[in-house]
Amino acid sequence: MRTRAKICGITRPQDIDAAIQAGADAIGLVFFEPSPRYVDIATAQTLVKKIPPYVSIVGLFVNATADEISAVLQAVPLDILQLHGDETPLQCQHIAAVTHRRWYKAIQVKPDLDLIEAISQYQQAGASAILLDAWHPELKGGTGHQFDWEKFPKLDIPIILAGGLKPENIEQAIHTTEAYAVDVSGGVESAKGIKDQQLIEQFMQGVQRGSAK
Repeated sequence: MRTRAKICGITRPQDIDAAIQAGADAIGLVFFEPSPRYVDIATAQTLVKKIPPYVSIVGLFVNATADEISAVLQAVPLDILQLHGDETPLQCQHIAAVTHRRWYKAIQVKPDLDLIEAISQYQQAGASAILLDAWHPELKGGTGHQFDWEKFPKLDIPIILAGGLKPENIEQAIHTTEAYAVDVSGGVESAKGIKDQQLIEQFMQGVQRGSAK
């Protein structure tokens, strides 16, 4: 099965077009104001109109309440929630119960983290997948850093690889981790929040090559 790919942090309609044309499976919209890739409701509504069927719309939230996420959902038809903050398994369950959306949890791979135990807790709470990202003491994603891919676990829940991915390393990343899906943001940008069509195309070509072997 081909590794799935999400282009995250899109802020412009032309970048939606580039991602779709290159074969992306999912588009990520960031609803976290401190992020340079943040989109407001009006911008998100404009962007999702360009996303065709069979391409998933993912909303990224950081420590948002169920009510805050529900307010976004009333205006933007998100398919799945990416919870990218310090949400506990219980908080994730509550968000799912209120919003009636599938969700997956982003976990930063800290040096002292019991990764298998952390994944298990969110899996038991109902996560559809787990996203593993590089740890940064201040940033929540979009760091451009990567963790040790040799530590990537093989479990009975889809695991998404993020952190430091770019056209030059995506093929090797897929070979090393055998991830269910990959998630890229900064690795296909010319500036923060500004995607580069050529980099997106090269990234997706790398995903195809990595999946073929």
